Amino acid sequence: MNKLLNALDKMLEVLKSLADVMAAEQQQLSGGQINSSLLQRITEDKSSLLATLNFLEQLRRDADKETGLHAPYSGQPDLARRWAALQEQTVKLRDTNLHNGMLLNHQITFTEKAIEVLKPYQTQKFYGPNGQATSSSFINRKV
Repeated sequence: MNKLLNALDKMLEVLKSLADVMAAEQQQLSGGQINSSLLQRITEDKSSLLATLNFLEQLRRDADKETGLHAPYSGQPDLARRWAALQEQTVKLRDTNLHNGMLLNHQITFTEKAIEVLKPYQTQKFYGPNGQATSSSFINRKV
């Protein structure tokens, strides 16, 4: 039963860390100017925490099998309390994730509109869609 308690406690710790990371993501996405390096680091931290959470979930399932107990752990007050806290935190994270997704979509839309506004002012194409220099951008001069 200690394995199960430990797994649930660790899962709650990871979820709290994930909440902090997602709050930082939300702050970054709702600001006027996005720091792309910081946002990339936040995304990597989120991925790492989710991988850890996945690992802990497998440990919890293994401990469930060993003890013969199953969520929501109705007959075990300590386990049930921890499980309820996990569920509550998960719901909050889901809502935060939905909000961050909307903020991200807003940023993408804003960027696309800015590009469309700037396109008519682009007079010369130096690079093609493949990232290679276009031949028309080079001026051949004989000396």
